[in-house]
Amino acid sequence: MDIILLSKFRGRPCRLHLGSPMQYVALLIFAGIVSAVLAITGYWVGSSQVASANIEVVRQEIKLQRQLIDQTRFDARADLDALAARLGEIQAQAMRLNALGQKLVTIAKLDKNEFNFQNSPGMGGPDELGIQEMDFSSEIDAVIAELEDREQQLNVLENILLSTKMQDEVFPAGRPIKRGWISSNYGTRTNPFSGKLQFHKGMDFAGKLGSDVLAVAGGVVTWSSDRYGYGNLVEINHGNGYITRYGHNRENLVAVGETVKRGQLISHMGSTGRSTGPHVHFEVLKNGRQINPLKFVQRR
Repeated sequence: MDIILLSKFRGRPCRLHLGSPMQYVALLIFAGIVSAVLAITGYWVGSSQVASANIEVVRQEIKLQRQLIDQTRFDARADLDALAARLGEIQAQAMRLNALGQKLVTIAKLDKNEFNFQNSPGMGGPDELGIQEMDFSSEIDAVIAELEDREQQLNVLENILLSTKMQDEVFPAGRPIKRGWISSNYGTRTNPFSGKLQFHKGMDFAGKLGSDVLAVAGGVVTWSSDRYGYGNLVEINHGNGYITRYGHNRENLVAVGETVKRGQLISHMGSTGRSTGPHVHFEVLKNGRQINPLKFVQRR
């Protein structure tokens, strides 16, 4: 058997003559070796391609994990920002409540040691086991809701206290003048004109002619003109059955229907009507009857 081998390097064919069985065996062995080398090389190339594909999959997975980590960090940072905003809201609520509490304590004249809004309230108790992990978001929402509820309660309390203060504003209290003295008290006295005993239904405050006469409580003016015996008279209705009168004025400064406040200037002291000199005749009426003004004058 002849085998012709062609080579581009040598330029001419090479003839290989196989004549003995040993030569056939050697050729078969050589062919097997070549085939095995080719197979191994093909397997290695294929394995390399599969490995490269697997590496690319791993790289994509790592990239995805990094994106998830970055998103998780962003979400965590956003949650922290939201948590900080909520904590700031709670602190603002607490500051408003503290300010409102201090205001109410001052208005109501309460014991500041008992109602101290600057310090945290006392709390405590035994340690409890088996408590689940705290949900901070839910806890913060609960605290905010509690603070808002307390704020509403304090606002109601403030309205009640202010309403009480308004009632105090319209309750007669204090003197109807800034400067002067009491020249005649309520009760039986000698009439300065007849010399006879007579019941005096008010208090007289003497002072300088033209000095200020003040309202002792808030209310509505129901009289502001001349009246027999009183001269120029200002009458104020304070509600709850209380009326005050200011007589013998030199000049009235308020008109009927006008609303006045406690301490407001309503007239100038004079000596009009039945009067022996500059003074203001001051009366307090309860349900239409004159009562002793002294307790109201002494009240501050």
